[in-house]
Amino acid sequence: MSLNRRDFLQALAIASAGGLSLQSNFVNAQSTAQKFYDLPKFGNVHFLHFTDCHAQLMPIYFREPNVNLGIGTQEGKTPHLVGEYFLKANGIKAGTRDAHAFTYLDYVAAAQNYGKMGGFAHMATLIKQMKANRPGALLLDGGDTWQGSGTALWTNGQDMVDAALALGVDVMTPHWEMTLGEKRVMEIVNGDFKGKVSFIAQNIKTADFGDAVFNPYVMKVQNGIQVAIIGQAFPYTPIANPRYFTPDWTFGIQEESMQKTIEEVRSKGAKVVVLLSHNGMDVDLKMASRVRGLDAILGGHTHDGVPIPVKVKNAGGMTLVTNAGSNSKFLGVLDFDVKGGKPVDFRYKLFPIFSNMIPADPAMNKLIAKFRAPYEAKLNEKLATTEGLLYRRGNFNGSFDQLILDGLMAQKNAEIAFSPGFRWGTSLLPGQAITRENLLDQTAITYPYTTVTNMTGETIKTILEDVADNLFNPDPYYQQGGDMVRVGGMQYTIDPAQTAGKRITDMRLNGKPIEASKTYKVAGWAPVSEEAKNAGGEAIWDVMERHLRDVKVVKAIKLNEPIIKGVSNNPGMAPISN
Repeated sequence: MSLNRRDFLQALAIASAGGLSLQSNFVNAQSTAQKFYDLPKFGNVHFLHFTDCHAQLMPIYFREPNVNLGIGTQEGKTPHLVGEYFLKANGIKAGTRDAHAFTYLDYVAAAQNYGKMGGFAHMATLIKQMKANRPGALLLDGGDTWQGSGTALWTNGQDMVDAALALGVDVMTPHWEMTLGEKRVMEIVNGDFKGKVSFIAQNIKTADFGDAVFNPYVMKVQNGIQVAIIGQAFPYTPIANPRYFTPDWTFGIQEESMQKTIEEVRSKGAKVVVLLSHNGMDVDLKMASRVRGLDAILGGHTHDGVPIPVKVKNAGGMTLVTNAGSNSKFLGVLDFDVKGGKPVDFRYKLFPIFSNMIPADPAMNKLIAKFRAPYEAKLNEKLATTEGLLYRRGNFNGSFDQLILDGLMAQKNAEIAFSPGFRWGTSLLPGQAITRENLLDQTAITYPYTTVTNMTGETIKTILEDVADNLFNPDPYYQQGGDMVRVGGMQYTIDPAQTAGKRITDMRLNGKPIEASKTYKVAGWAPVSEEAKNAGGEAIWDVMERHLRDVKVVKAIKLNEPIIKGVSNNPGMAPISN
């Protein structure tokens, strides 16, 4: 990676202010960064890939999960590996930068040591470096780009649209983008993106006649070689998110349509065919085993950082399957060597983006500053301080989720609280101020309504069973995304390997069994029904702002997690204190 001295002086200015000598540290820092981000050109077809950035334009902290369970045939396999198991499977040494980027291990100490990650300005510099010796390289955006921050919410996604254009995105497929509504999506696709970004999805059709809403694929010529990128939007968008945002469109996995699309682009001369997917890793692995003709699936949705692609055999040969993490933390680089009309070899690298090792791109920095300028005071307003680590990611709970549950119960005077198992949301280190921006990183959605509902014990169990089946169904095609709903106030036991309807047992409130016919007061937020929207409940960020101002200091949080059966020695789970 070629970086000049001026860039590195800028990157090391903070270190110098902290008492380090630029003169003595510059050469070492430059050498370290050059080695870490050095990736010689390979082959003649190149793809750069990021996904699930969730509108994080600035460098952030994001703790990877210590619980990512694989059940049945998926146990112990990528992506269901955490901590030491992950390091061993991927040949990563403990205590290194890579170990910090890809795992939760020693998170607080490592984050304090290595600093924040991601940021579009730093990603832009890395993309330019990769493109410099990869002529024709295409930048693919796997979706979940226009949602996840205060500025994205307040600008209706415009900040992210402009940032993607400045980043040089060539091709994109969607998921959370749909929560801006059909009209806004089409406004961007037919306006801002027209002639610049190919917005593709083979599995989005009109609800009336089944016509394609977007182009299913795009074909490009790269160094004289015809390549095709097929798009796959999140199949369960109208289930995981409110249907009223996309009333005229249908989604679904549509495997048969996928096979026909692959055959179509092959018949048109494509020598390399990749799928830009928002299926989720497990769904991609199953699809790769069942369809023929895909050279690679560049996936997203489940936020898994996968440094070594999984080679999946199928009737047509072999397909590479990978996933490029989340929150602007990673950039994937896939190089193919195409000879005789087909790929004969490949190289793949998933780069963690350490913002203190990569100089910020000046033009992108300026653009981001412009986006943020009208909102800076509002974003930076301090609401409280945290004494412990706050994070979200994990199958059953996270400390920021627990904070939201506690806030809902306190502010809504509820016995029980539910919070959705969203996988996006940045982390805060002990001692940090909790600003409005930090809160919006956890809550910035277009259906933020809070609810208070009287539910029977039977209804509560039904809800938990349904979500558990979405997460742990042994058939990946029935896994509808997200983690387990977070539960406050109530305890329960779960057996992920059980069949549908039999996973949840021993539900208790204050030590007493939940009664099927008894009614309980339950608070929640992010309802998907149109009735809840029309009821117009208070926005979750308003509830939590009030709660945070009340508590002032958030003490170390004890997670309310279920008792989990049948997971001893499962490499997708490592119980820890933070």
